[in-house]
Amino acid sequence: LSDEVKLVDYARRTPGFTGADLANVLNEAALLSARDNKAVIGNLELDEAIDRVMAGPQRKSRLMSDEERRVTAYHEAGHAVVGHVLPDSDMVHKVTIIPRGGTGGVTWFIPPEDKSYHSIIEYKDILARMLGGRIAEAVVYGSERVTTGAGSDLQKATELAREMVIEQGMGSDKLRNK
Repeated sequence: LSDEVKLVDYARRTPGFTGADLANVLNEAALLSARDNKAVIGNLELDEAIDRVMAGPQRKSRLMSDEERRVTAYHEAGHAVVGHVLPDSDMVHKVTIIPRGGTGGVTWFIPPEDKSYHSIIEYKDILARMLGGRIAEAVVYGSERVTTGAGSDLQKATELAREMVIEQGMGSDKLRNK
């Protein structure tokens, strides 16, 4: 590793990663360094390796039109803005419209600490962030022009809401009292 690399910064960016996930990150970073004929792994390689492990490799073959990039930018900005204004939300770390894996872009949030327990307020903030991209599209383009880009966000939000209610008992008082 390069002397400039501060592992504590990367530990903060990878909460919930298993040992295997971290090994994948370091292996990927080593491969990236080797491809550039570098003798050490630097911050650039580690950043790219984390992005690859979390969201997949860049899809360089996926050419986006200017309009797709614009929609993606508004969508990802929606996630970031909603996360930024919520007082209990995790910090916005990175926003990108570079296509990775199955996504057109990604907004990353970093929790201040690795936690085992989460409150209803935290989960509601996560749900709001997930829906921020769709809302941004509706605000900018109108509700009839919202794209399918929000599909995975809606799926993940539905899964989290279902888990909150069914598995964690975090439904409303009306549900708990029946």
